[in-house]
Amino acid sequence: MTLLPKALNTRRRLLAGLALLLFPGIAFADGTMAARTLTKTDKERIARYEAAQKSAIAEARKGGDSAEVATLDALLALKPQPILGVDIRGDYRCRTIKLGGSLPLTVYGWFNCRIDEDDLGYRLTKTSGSQRLTGHFIDDSANRLLYYGVSYIAGDKPGRYGAKADDDQVGYFLKTGPSSYRLDLPLPKFESKFDIIELKKK
Repeated sequence: MTLLPKALNTRRRLLAGLALLLFPGIAFADGTMAARTLTKTDKERIARYEAAQKSAIAEARKGGDSAEVATLDALLALKPQPILGVDIRGDYRCRTIKLGGSLPLTVYGWFNCRIDEDDLGYRLTKTSGSQRLTGHFIDDSANRLLYYGVSYIAGDKPGRYGAKADDDQVGYFLKTGPSSYRLDLPLPKFESKFDIIELKKK
């Protein structure tokens, strides 16, 4: 029997979830898929994830507005929860938090995001606001997914990942609560050193 890509993706998640139950602590990093999918630049960015995050958080806490620092700290206090096998599809409220760089900390207002499915699996899209993004996920571990995608301006057609380095994004997608998630984007091309997209399911 030949499985379609979506069926393959669903089957892989089910098998991984079963393995997690049978063998606690097992790692699910799909290094082959990530190595095949990510650009060289994004492999380097994701390798610097922890260092970029630490540096950007320090800048934000040192120079950010006290109310915005409190918002950031409350978000960072939410510990990652198991995400492998979780159905993340749905409509979300989402907002961007920019750390480090030209401004130490900026917390933007809420917009709309959606996670649905296509032939590549789960797809995240920011559906409102002038600055948009869209991308897909690769299983990384029990507690996070690897995200790769592109940024684009509302009204434009999103480009293909890997076609234009300035538009490419890479990061980790984390579950922070029963209906809340966080997308960490290290070393964005413009404005900041580290971006966090906070998502809350509607």
